[in-house]
Amino acid sequence: MRAVWRVADVRAAEAGLMATLPPGTLMGRAAAGLARRCALLLADRGGVYGARVLLLVGSGDNGGDALFAGAHLARRGAAVGALLLAPDRAHAEGLAALRAAGGRVVERPPATVDLVLDGIVGIGGTGGLRETAEQVAASLLRHRGRDGQRATVVAVDVPSGVAVDTGDVPVTAAGRPVAVRADVTVAFGAWKPALVVGPAATLAGEVDLVDIGLGPWLRGTPALHVVERSDVVDWWPALGPASEKYTRGVVGVATGSRTYPGAAVLSVGGALAGPTGLVRYAGSARDEVVRQHPSVIATGRVADAGRVQAWVCGSGLGTGEEAVGELRAVLSAPVPVVLDADALTLLVDGSMADRLRTRDAPIVVTPHDREYARLCGEEPGADRVAATLRLAAWMNAVVLLKGDRTVVGTPAGRAYVNPTGTPALATGGTGDVLAGLLGSLLAAGVRADRAAATAAYLHGLAGREAARGGPVTAPDVVTALRPVIARLT
Repeated sequence: MRAVWRVADVRAAEAGLMATLPPGTLMGRAAAGLARRCALLLADRGGVYGARVLLLVGSGDNGGDALFAGAHLARRGAAVGALLLAPDRAHAEGLAALRAAGGRVVERPPATVDLVLDGIVGIGGTGGLRETAEQVAASLLRHRGRDGQRATVVAVDVPSGVAVDTGDVPVTAAGRPVAVRADVTVAFGAWKPALVVGPAATLAGEVDLVDIGLGPWLRGTPALHVVERSDVVDWWPALGPASEKYTRGVVGVATGSRTYPGAAVLSVGGALAGPTGLVRYAGSARDEVVRQHPSVIATGRVADAGRVQAWVCGSGLGTGEEAVGELRAVLSAPVPVVLDADALTLLVDGSMADRLRTRDAPIVVTPHDREYARLCGEEPGADRVAATLRLAAWMNAVVLLKGDRTVVGTPAGRAYVNPTGTPALATGGTGDVLAGLLGSLLAAGVRADRAAATAAYLHGLAGREAARGGPVTAPDVVTALRPVIARLT
C-alpha cells in the first residue's frame, strides 16, 4: 500500500533530513533524479544531445530544482533555455549552475521544444496560477519538437497550479484548468494527494517517484493510502482443502423490483463473481434472477432468505413502504451490510440513519456525488478525502465515494484511494455490480474497509478490461470480473 502525505508532513520531513546533510544536498538529489527521468524521455525522441529543453522557472526551490536539472542536461549536450517567471527571485545557485553548464536565459519560448520542465510552483502553491504563468501553461500544447511531435511536459514534484493537499484545480470561465497539464510528474521523496486524487491527478500524468532519503523522516499519519495489486492479493480470501460453500460465506442480496429487475440481476452477478460460496436473493425479481443465475437460492422477502453472513441492499429496490420494510429487516440482521442506491435515499429519513449509528456490525455505504449531497445536504466539494471521512464519522460506517478516483473512508479516519478507475464505468448498472462484489467480500470475512477498497480496485480493472471491446455495459463488467480476479488470485 502506498502512503500519501500532506504538505506539512513533507515539509517537516525535509527539514529533519536537511539538518543532517550538507547544504544543497537534498536539492542536488532531487535535480539529479529529475534529470535522469528527462534524459530517458529524450532518449525516445532522438537523444539528449541536441535536444531543445525549455525550463519554466518560478521563484523558490521548485524553480531551483528545474535549473539544476537543466544544468545536468546541458552538460550532456542539450540546448537548455530558462524562461524566468520571477527574474528577481530566481534561485541564484541554480541559475549560476545552468549558465556554467552552457544553458541560457530566454525571453520567450523557442520555436522548437522537445521537452518542457514545469518548475513554476511547487508544493507551496495554494492552487491556480498567476496570469503570466497561466498564459505560459496554456501555450504548452502548441510547442513542437525536432520530430514534429508535441513537446513532452514534465512537472517538478507536482503540476504547477494544483491544490496539493486536496487535488483540486481552479478552472477558467471556459472550464480550462488554471494549472499545468503534464505528461510526467517527477515527485520527490513522497507521494502527495494531488498526484492521486481529484482533477489534479489527471493533470499529473504518469508519476515517477525519486527517492531522496525522505522515508525515515515521514512521521505521523498519512493523508491516505493508494491501494496496490499486492494489497488485493493479500486481502482476497484463500481457499483451503476443507472449503465448501458455507464456510466460504453466504451473501444475501435484497435489490431490484418488478420495475427494475435488472438491478437485481446485476448485483447478484457481482456477488457471484466474488469469493463467497453461495448467494441468496430476496425480492420481487426472483424469477428473473434465477433465470439468469440458476445457482442462486431465491425467495420473496428478506425474512425468508435464511442465514447469511452479509447483506447487499438498495439497487433498484424502490422507496415505497415495502422497500422501507425490507431495509429495516436487513439492518436488523447482526451481519455486515452494503447499502447502495435506493437504500441511501431511504437513509435521508433521520430515524433510519440512526439505526446505522447504533449498529455493531459493519456497514458500507456506496454513494455517488448526488447521493452524497442528499445524505449530507451538500456536494463532496474539492476535498473528496475529507468529505468521505466526514460522512464516515457521522454515519459510523465505511464510505465508498464513487468517482474516477473512488475514495474509501472509515469512521476512524483512515482513507484509501482506488487507482484503477475508468470513465468507461460511467454507465447504468455498474454500481449494482460493485455493490454485489463488495457484499460477497464482506460475507467471506474480509474487513469492511479492505472489502470496499478491494471491490473498487477489481471493479475498475474489470471496467478497463470490458472497455477493450468498445462501449461498456454493466453486464460486460460482470463478465470481465472473472478473468480479472483469476489473474490476481
